[in-house]
Amino acid sequence: MIATWDAATTGVLRLPSGRLVRGRGLRRPLPAGPAPAFGLYLLGHEPPSVAWESRWLRWPDFRLPSDRAAAADALREAWERAESERVEVACGGGIGRTGTALACLAVLDGVPQAEAVAYVREHYARRAVETPWQRRFVARFP
Repeated sequence: MIATWDAATTGVLRLPSGRLVRGRGLRRPLPAGPAPAFGLYLLGHEPPSVAWESRWLRWPDFRLPSDRAAAADALREAWERAESERVEVACGGGIGRTGTALACLAVLDGVPQAEAVAYVREHYARRAVETPWQRRFVARFP
């Protein structure tokens, strides 16, 4: 059975394929409603444990992932799982790293690299992808 997000849930981004991914900031309380089936956490330090399956990607605040190959692998896993599972992507504030990751998911979903940041800013958060190097990361994402 497919158990994805309700599109009206706070922080949920609908990708062009229809996949739904929730972005959020870990400094805020866990939103009400169903829990994710899988979480991808983008932090410079190991995140606290959660009750669902998760993956940690070392990604310091305002920077880029420490291991770009691991980042590409983790983002591809999140994108694939979002077809049939509730996937959340989160960092501390839910804007910079989360927005960058969501823009990369948009690229995997077929949005042209040059348009992915604008797509996430329009459909998720207008301040998403905070730094020039994060924008470049999306523009060069495989």
